[in-house]
Amino acid sequence: MKESEAPFLHRCIELAGEALDAGDEPFGSLLVSGDGEILLEARNRVVSGDRTQHPEFEIARWAAANMTPEARAAAVVYTSGEHCPMCAAAHGWAGLGRIVYISSTGQLSAWLAELGLPSPPVNALPIQEIVPTVTVEGPIPDLVERVHKLHIRCHRASG
Repeated sequence: MKESEAPFLHRCIELAGEALDAGDEPFGSLLVSGDGEILLEARNRVVSGDRTQHPEFEIARWAAANMTPEARAAAVVYTSGEHCPMCAAAHGWAGLGRIVYISSTGQLSAWLAELGLPSPPVNALPIQEIVPTVTVEGPIPDLVERVHKLHIRCHRASG
């Protein structure tokens, strides 16, 4: 990750906080064009009851509808947490480029276990097991604890 990308990751944390403040799980993501323009901001919206309302899935759908294949391949998705298998598959099918995530699915699984919570209903697989050709960077050690604190706040409030 380049230092110039840090503001994108900080915005993902802000979006995750906005999701949490709205009563949702703390996940936030950005779609950034190949030339560095933020094209779409998204946050988790699963509190609606639709568990597919993940920000990365929203980004993949939006990109497929609004970008050329070349623009999608040049774009970067920044996100507070590593894509789940559903979102990784959507990313791959949409033909999006690089992914940079702050915290990993392994870290999230460990955090849920520490809080005595059940595992998600879908296996926590690394992105590259779903989409082996995508370039993936993460976790980002300097920012992981900020995301961890959001998850603690989320699950202590709901528990």
